[in-house]
Amino acid sequence: QVHLVQSGGGLALPGGSLRLSCAASGHPFSSYYMGWFRQAPGKEREFVGVIRRSGDSTTYADSVKGRFIISRDNAKNTVYLQMNSLKPEDTAVYYCAAQDAYSGVYDAWGQGTQVTVSS
Repeated sequence: QVHLVQSGGGLALPGGSLRLSCAASGHPFSSYYMGWFRQAPGKEREFVGVIRRSGDSTTYADSVKGRFIISRDNAKNTVYLQMNSLKPEDTAVYYCAAQDAYSGVYDAWGQGTQVTVSS
């Protein structure tokens, strides 16, 4: 089973940028779709986006489309979430997750990273 460790995040000003990283180990990384989710205080976890195995296809939630970019480096077993034009409503704990390409089940989750957007 794949094991995921996140890094990055922190505090950003509105309009600023942050990048999150998610490093995988334990199972062939390239066999998984990689998703990003977030959970704001008092709210349910919500889908942010997903990148397919080769990295040539992504899907984003409407709330982040045009501002966030997901990429992956299969040679480094790492997926990234570049967050631009950040808004206070982007404040949340962000999670990466590994999705089985055949079942659609998210098999593993990162530990979560706090992102706070505030002036």
